[in-house]
Amino acid sequence: MKKLDYGRVFVLGFGFLGISLLWAVYNAYVPLFLQAGSEKFDATTTVTFGGFGLSAVVTGFIMSLDNIAAVFIQPWIGMKSDRTRTRWGRRMPYIMVGAPLSVAGFIAIPYMVKLVPVELSGQLSQLKVPFALLILALGLTLLAAAIYRTPAIALMPDIVPSKFRSQANGIINLMGGIGVVIGLFAGGMLFDMDIAMPFIVGGAVVLISSAIVVFAIKEPDAPPEDTSEKQNRLLDNLREVWHDDDRSVLFLLLAIFAWFVAYNALETFFTSYATTVLNVTAGRASQLFTIAGGVFILFAVPAGYLAGKFGRKRTIIAGLSGFVLAVLLIAFTHNVSSVTVALVMVGASWALVNINSLPMVVDSVSQNKLGTYTGLYYFASMSAAIVGPIAIGQTVDIFGYRSMFWAAALALALAAILLSRVTKGEAIQ
Repeated sequence: MKKLDYGRVFVLGFGFLGISLLWAVYNAYVPLFLQAGSEKFDATTTVTFGGFGLSAVVTGFIMSLDNIAAVFIQPWIGMKSDRTRTRWGRRMPYIMVGAPLSVAGFIAIPYMVKLVPVELSGQLSQLKVPFALLILALGLTLLAAAIYRTPAIALMPDIVPSKFRSQANGIINLMGGIGVVIGLFAGGMLFDMDIAMPFIVGGAVVLISSAIVVFAIKEPDAPPEDTSEKQNRLLDNLREVWHDDDRSVLFLLLAIFAWFVAYNALETFFTSYATTVLNVTAGRASQLFTIAGGVFILFAVPAGYLAGKFGRKRTIIAGLSGFVLAVLLIAFTHNVSSVTVALVMVGASWALVNINSLPMVVDSVSQNKLGTYTGLYYFASMSAAIVGPIAIGQTVDIFGYRSMFWAAALALALAAILLSRVTKGEAIQ
């Protein structure tokens, strides 16, 4: 392929649009549902629905449950999809099963919260049934999403040659950014009308976008199957990474872990920070974080082309530097204007980092391991999404919401140090 097939990549991007929208809504509002009613969650003037009164650290743990499941499920699913052979392809069966199931659980979430009487908000001992039903809805959402996320993302390196993968990932993340904007900005307006509306509309978008991918993308012929035993177990693949001569992939996965710790801290607790520190409504807090998503969209495609010109590693280092400056700006100043500027910087910087992460991983290995190493990419990022909300939640409980920005800056600096040790992952010509 001498040129990138833009139309095909844009169609594939609809799958990532749906995934991104689902998690944008999930991460924006589920923490509010869990914390509303808590004495420390001082947002009684902006939150008008009943909640379960959980602490930030417990909320962080529950928010990490999807990532705990993903750490074990997604690498395994990635390896299974490498070996899957059906008339629909290797990846499509997982999308066809996982997407509808995740939407069913997703739409159920706000209706479990509606079972909470406002006068009992925060009294968890009186809310055992609604809480148990909420956990079931969350569980269905996260388990089903874990089934189809890795195969959906693995379709990109399946159909795009190495030298175009950063550019293609930029286009796909452009679509994902559109999903984030739909989820946060439009979702913010819908949420202030009815807490169920972002979930209903979001679920419909996920179903439509997944159907577009399934019916419009024809998977290429699968490469010869690797039947070695080592491709069957996550631990064996991690051992292979550990024993690599220069441990380049190991340092890359650790760097990915570190920068996702930082980003997940913001993604999980920003709406809580904005409602308590900036004193804005929950819907406005969601819309505010949309600034980062909007700028991410603008920079998604340029980030891929910058990596093509200057190299993926240099581009990511530049993004990490800008991200550190952004979170430090928020740490020092706490007003809507300065936070808005910082979120612009976050969006641009995160594009430079995130767009080029997966291409670096998959271009460190052979073509018959694309699903496996896509799974390892998610193993690193989802492990961070487990540790991040819990660790940052504990920090918030002790030092307050402002402390999460200092913690994020430290994680990003560590990521830059680790990335400096990486010698693989540039585009293969």
